[in-house]
Amino acid sequence: MKPETPVNLLDLDRSAMQQFFESIGEKPFRAKQVMQWIHQRGITDFDLMTDLSKALRAKLQEKATIKLPEVTIDQLSADGTRKWLLHMDGVENAVECVLIPEDNRMTLCISSQVGCTLNCSFCSTAKQGFNRNLRTAEIIGQLYLAHHALVKDGFENGITNVVMMGMGEPLLNYDAVMSALNIMCDDYAYCLSKRRVTISTAGVVPAIKKLNQSTDVSLAVSLHAANDELREQLVPINKKYPIKQLLDACKDYVKGHNRRRITFEYVMLKGINDSLEHARELVKILKPIPSKLNLIPFNPYPNAIYQCSDRKTIDQFRDYVMKNGIITVTRKTRGEDIDAACGQLVGRVKDRSRRSHKHQISIKNLTGQLNATN
Repeated sequence: MKPETPVNLLDLDRSAMQQFFESIGEKPFRAKQVMQWIHQRGITDFDLMTDLSKALRAKLQEKATIKLPEVTIDQLSADGTRKWLLHMDGVENAVECVLIPEDNRMTLCISSQVGCTLNCSFCSTAKQGFNRNLRTAEIIGQLYLAHHALVKDGFENGITNVVMMGMGEPLLNYDAVMSALNIMCDDYAYCLSKRRVTISTAGVVPAIKKLNQSTDVSLAVSLHAANDELREQLVPINKKYPIKQLLDACKDYVKGHNRRRITFEYVMLKGINDSLEHARELVKILKPIPSKLNLIPFNPYPNAIYQCSDRKTIDQFRDYVMKNGIITVTRKTRGEDIDAACGQLVGRVKDRSRRSHKHQISIKNLTGQLNATN
C-alpha cells in the first residue's frame, strides 16, 4: 500500500487547517495554535511547538510537513529593494518576489504563477512563457520568507503590505490565491488589513466578478490603453474581455463601497500610448469610476521593442489627468539595478507554452531583417 503523502500545512488557511485536525481526530482549535507557530513565530519544527502535546507533535511529524520554497538568490539593490529567486520544484522552475521598503511600510510583491499565461507585449515575464500555477504554500511561502527575514533583521512589524503583482496573472490561479489571501489577513497569521492587500489583474472579467462576492481586498487593473484597438496590441486578453466589459466589472466592484477605489496601472511607452490624446481618452473612460491612476515608466529589458516615455511627456500626461479630477501618481522605479522593477521579473520557467522559444526566434528574425536593411 502506498504511504500517505504528508499534508503541507502552508497550503491550508484556517478553515482548511481545522478540517485537517478534525480528519486526524483532533480538536479544530488546534488550527489557531499551529497557525500562530508557523506564521507569527516562524517555527517549522513540530517539536518546538511546546503548547502541543507530545502525542500530537508525533502525529504531526507523521501526517504533516511545513515545506517552504528554497531561496536560491537573495539580491539587494542600491535603493534598498530586495529580490529573492525561489525554487519551487528542483531546478526547473523558480519565481521571483520583491521587497520594496519605504519610510512607513514594507511592501512585498508576490508571484502567483511560474511564468504567465498572458502575453502582454511590454512585459519581460511574458516572454518566459508559462509552466504552471503556484500552490497556496508556494504563494504564502514568499510572504513567510520575506516577513521573517525582516523580523530577524530587526523590523518588528515585518511585511505591512502585499501586492499580487509579481510573475503571473493572479485571477487565473483563483483558488490558490484566495486561500493565500485568507492566510495573509488572518488574525492568527499575518493580520494584514484587506486594504493593505492588492490583487493586480490584466482584466479577467469573470474572476473580478467572482472576487467581488468573496473578498474586499484592493483591486488594481493593468489597463495601459484607453481604446480596444491599442489595448489588444499591448494586453491581448482584451480581445476576450474588451474595455467596456472590464470597466463594467470595475464599477460593480466599487458599487456600494464608499471607501473603495480601483487602481489603474498604465505603463508609459514612448510614442505608443503617451500622447495628450491618449490622456483625454483615458479621462473619459475613468471619470465614472472611483479610481486612482498609477503611471509606470517602462522598465527596459533585453530585446524589448519599446522605449520609456521621456520625463516631460510623462509629467504632461500626469498633469492633464490630474486636472480632470483623477488622482494620478508617477510610480518611482525601484530595484532596476537588480531587474526587480515592474515588468522585469523573469524567474526560471520550464516553458510548457513554448512562447519563450517563439520569442527568441522572432527576435532573431527581426535582428536579421534590421541587419539586411543596414
